[in-house]
Amino acid sequence: MLRVGLISDTHGLLRPEALRAMRGSDYIVHAGDIGDPAILEQLERIAPVTAVRGNNDKGAEYKRVAEAEVLQAGEVLIYVIHDLNELDLDPAAAEFQVVVSGHSHRPSSRERDGVLYINPGSAGPRRFSLPISAGVLRISGKTIEAELLDLLPPA
Repeated sequence: MLRVGLISDTHGLLRPEALRAMRGSDYIVHAGDIGDPAILEQLERIAPVTAVRGNNDKGAEYKRVAEAEVLQAGEVLIYVIHDLNELDLDPAAAEFQVVVSGHSHRPSSRERDGVLYINPGSAGPRRFSLPISAGVLRISGKTIEAELLDLLPPA
């Protein structure tokens, strides 16, 4: 069984709760709006990180961070993009089983056309009354179990 930790929209704040949620991961996906490259370094101490640049990741320190990435986790192919509205391919036709995105700060998980679309929400500063959250994928063969994690009690 592989464990893929999902995090997004940290905006420069890596909470201890988020670090705890990522522990035990075989891989970590950061779906953008990182806010501080040191966050990726901290996550790398736990597991290999696949990260994409978010709309707020502007400086020269993000030039090496792509706008979209692909992660092969066992038998599962994962496409990572910050803003789902900028998706410029058909994930099902491209044989992706999972699309991970961020941007909205709203955690969600749904399946469409055999593809799991998951947004772990925001693990960074609280925005409005939206939850502070992350996610995890548990992968066994081609079987994928997704879980959204509340990191802090609601505001």
